[in-house]
Amino acid sequence: MINKAIPEATVSRLPVYLRSLGDLPATQATCSSEQLASIAGVNSAQVRKDLSHLGSHGTRGVGYNVAELRAQLRQALGLTQGYSVALIGAGNLGTALANYGGFEVWGFEVNAVLDADADKVGRIVGGRPIEKLESLEEIVNERGISIAILATPAAAAQDVADRVVRAGIKSILNFAPAVLQVPQGVEVRRVDLSTELQILTFHLSGEGAV
Repeated sequence: MINKAIPEATVSRLPVYLRSLGDLPATQATCSSEQLASIAGVNSAQVRKDLSHLGSHGTRGVGYNVAELRAQLRQALGLTQGYSVALIGAGNLGTALANYGGFEVWGFEVNAVLDADADKVGRIVGGRPIEKLESLEEIVNERGISIAILATPAAAAQDVADRVVRAGIKSILNFAPAVLQVPQGVEVRRVDLSTELQILTFHLSGEGAV
């Protein structure tokens, strides 16, 4: 798991470095901080500082061993084991997420798709039948669910999050346009597409000039 002493900003860049290593030629054994920085979109000093938190300093004139660095990043990010995921909300966004094939590559397996709408129950999305939300607690226990992805309407998000927490899940990825209130010890990451678009329009409209 991630060392809590690692700064949050660094943690947010570790997956980028891991993905960037995958962009290197398969036969490449080492990479410099400059090359990794170029792919990741940061500067080389930042790369060296971030990776030093993992105990990885590279070799002067050679750089980083790609295989070793990849293993260090996976270890830091807790990707040395698989994780069972429940996707809650089978609307347009939820269906798109269920059909996304990239989760398994990193060890995340969507083992349940749930929705509160009885008319959707039984439909197949992402190769799995949609199940009723009322079965959440049972499904979490039976399938060892450790992460919940919320793709619900904003109005339902908090109630669903409360239920997810009561079921024992401590990690939530929230796509609903709502700020969730959760107990201490529960980690929530929010993905708000509309907010990101508004940041882009800020820069489009006169570079944010007032």
